[in-house]
Amino acid sequence: MEATSTRKPALLTVDDDPAVSRSVARDLRRRYGDAYRVVRADSGPLALDALRDLKLRGDQVAVLLADHRMPEMTGIEFLEQAMDIYPQARRVLLTAYADTDVAIDAVNVVDLDHYLLKPWDPPEEKFYPVIDAQLEAWNANPPRSVAETKVVGHRWSARSSEVREFLARNQVPYRWYSSDSPEGKRLLDVAGADESALPVLVTTEGTVLVCPTDGEIAAQVGLAVSPAERFYDLVVIGGGPAGLSAALYGASEGLRTALVERSATGGQAGQSSRIENYLGFPDGVSGAQLTDRARRQALKFGAEIVMTRDAIGLEVKGAARSVRFDDGTSVEAHTVIVASGVAYRELDGPGIGALTGRGVYYGSALTEATACENQDIYVVGGANSAGQAAMYLSRHARSVTLVVRSASLSLSMSSYLVEQVEANERIRVRTQSEVVEAVGDDHLEQIVLRDTVTGHKESVHTGWLFVFIGAAPLTTWLDGTVTRDEHGFVCAGHDLLVEGKVPSSWPLDRPPYHLETSVPGVFAAGDVRAESAKRVASAVGEGAMAVMLVHRYLEQL
Repeated sequence: MEATSTRKPALLTVDDDPAVSRSVARDLRRRYGDAYRVVRADSGPLALDALRDLKLRGDQVAVLLADHRMPEMTGIEFLEQAMDIYPQARRVLLTAYADTDVAIDAVNVVDLDHYLLKPWDPPEEKFYPVIDAQLEAWNANPPRSVAETKVVGHRWSARSSEVREFLARNQVPYRWYSSDSPEGKRLLDVAGADESALPVLVTTEGTVLVCPTDGEIAAQVGLAVSPAERFYDLVVIGGGPAGLSAALYGASEGLRTALVERSATGGQAGQSSRIENYLGFPDGVSGAQLTDRARRQALKFGAEIVMTRDAIGLEVKGAARSVRFDDGTSVEAHTVIVASGVAYRELDGPGIGALTGRGVYYGSALTEATACENQDIYVVGGANSAGQAAMYLSRHARSVTLVVRSASLSLSMSSYLVEQVEANERIRVRTQSEVVEAVGDDHLEQIVLRDTVTGHKESVHTGWLFVFIGAAPLTTWLDGTVTRDEHGFVCAGHDLLVEGKVPSSWPLDRPPYHLETSVPGVFAAGDVRAESAKRVASAVGEGAMAVMLVHRYLEQL
């Protein structure tokens, strides 16, 4: 996300027909170019990406003008998703005469403000009066300008990258300035900082944070960082799909519920550029969008979301369950749902650790995607997360090479995604290969690939390596309290039984409930649970089921 001088509200038009798209943009610029920025996209997904970029930069969007008949996503489907990003933008559907019934129905579906028939010549009679009316309505009650947090850092600073990712994943609008740019230097001078202490963050209130921690950032940008109470009915650890689902259902069913997240809600799913096999989203949905909807829904029902608190211990105190945090504080509850998820495993090899955050990234690091334009990118991994990242990065990159240890993508990647990857001319799949070394001074310059069959090594030039190589559960904080398997995943329900019988260490007369751990009243949901399905839909379902079991447990207290 680069700094830009334009602060004009945007008029966004999306149409898959290049001729129509250019015509609409031309007519808009001719009349409104002095006061508004015209943004053009040729598909719904690309238009949504543009809207998300505008949102993160704090820019306003006045009018959304979408063609109805588009192959990837109809205009109505686009406007429905766009409402989540810019709810106050005026919505106009461009349609043929034959589709007027559809347009009328859209008034209720997406609160359509107007539908415009093609062709609209002459624009002075058929186009401009419509847009004039929409702009007049928008300007009558425009949304307040979004003040932006400013971040000054070095392009190849690992911590600068982490700060940008933290802000983006927590939906905090910010503007990035390179420390060697004129504006970056000016901000450092005004803040009284220098390039030896980066990154520097300037809040919307003018507060300067030098090399801030995530907790310090969260406190300054308005995120809750401490529980409001000392005791709850339910505390959920982890803000991925399972945790958000549990918090939503717990709060909506009357439980005093707090969700505690160490970094950003969404977990690994929140970093996905596009999830296409999630029920109810036939055109796919980005992890960030799905996460934001779930977070807002949980807050709507009264769940409390506490950020940047890292759980380091769990204690049983009679009927209470106490969770200790890394800052020395703790919170107690009748019940706990462990939904702390998993983290990507790290590559092992010379130079890789030193270049992490400086060309080597774990997860999608979507804030880096636009900087990859016309670059040769390497993605390590053979599962869905790697395939989704490769597809997303291919929009900007010159080429994307998918490095896979197995002999075939089909062994671990969904068939629909395999087909998309293989059909993408910018993506090359390199099977039976692994990255064994990273080379570079202040940033990544080369990687060394090894053929797992022959052992042959090859050095290739690249400044970008994104890693998705399996998952390790985040459960060390449960040591000595909750039973886990040999890989660290939490055992629950039937998995606790020994030869079909309840172990002698189990303190109750009844057997453990389906998602209940070795500690009564403590449940596990999502990827952190042993033998879980490792899918977003199953994680959401387990979060909801865990709350049902929490109610059953509480009834017996």
